[in-house]
Amino acid sequence: MRSLDYVSAALTLPRSFTSGIEGPACDGAGNIYAVNYSKPGTIGQVTPQGEESIFVELPNGSIGNGIRFNRDGEMFIADFVHHNIMKVDMSTRNLTIHAHEPRMHQPNDIAITRKGVIYASDPNWDDGTGNLWRIDPDGTVALLEANMGTTNGIEVNPDDTILYVNETLQRKIWAYDLNERGEISNKRLLIAFTDHLLDGMRCDMKGNLYVTRFGKGVIAVISPHGDLLREIRLEGTDCTNLTFGGPEGKHCYVTVSDVGNVQVFVVEHPGRCWGMWK
Repeated sequence: MRSLDYVSAALTLPRSFTSGIEGPACDGAGNIYAVNYSKPGTIGQVTPQGEESIFVELPNGSIGNGIRFNRDGEMFIADFVHHNIMKVDMSTRNLTIHAHEPRMHQPNDIAITRKGVIYASDPNWDDGTGNLWRIDPDGTVALLEANMGTTNGIEVNPDDTILYVNETLQRKIWAYDLNERGEISNKRLLIAFTDHLLDGMRCDMKGNLYVTRFGKGVIAVISPHGDLLREIRLEGTDCTNLTFGGPEGKHCYVTVSDVGNVQVFVVEHPGRCWGMWK
């Protein structure tokens, strides 16, 4: 990997993942995980050197979307088929149901705080609406807001005081204040786009938001004040999500569905998800 240049390169082979590739997340050792490796319903593992394998297969027809790790190293997966948040013990690869909420259209992408509180987006693609949910560490589920746009990408800022949620079809990113109890308030518009779509997003440790622009094939970098700082070009157009890892947390890994692979570039500041381990 070259030094900092914001130029994307392929980490995995094209079509090694299905077009449903999504939800990348890194563990503490720097391995990258994403859903739908080789076939639907799998979680693929990719080493920092690009070696690929199936890590787990989800049971009962479940299919994952977003993936996150808590500070204890447990993996959480949004299972959109059965309305579950699943938990994986990384040493045994045992899967359990952390939370189940039949009122959800689907848990799509998820974000997690340092205290282990999970936030889930919940789009209804048929009518262009969506909801926002909180899942407490004991698995209790609470509806935070209903009848939004098509909620999709979701992230918490580095000090767990702001929650960001985007709406794919409406092309808007919203910010909320977060209190110590994980409650939201003071909703405001961070930025709106006039073209293409929004998918997954992550913060770096400076609070900048990296957003996948599905259909445009770029990662948009947005300041905490809502300024568009730069766009990073990818191979392909349909980027679905991203995460940070590498030895210093400055490798940004992106899932691209029309290419079916993971791509990577190096950034200036480490990612918040990498910073969770510190």
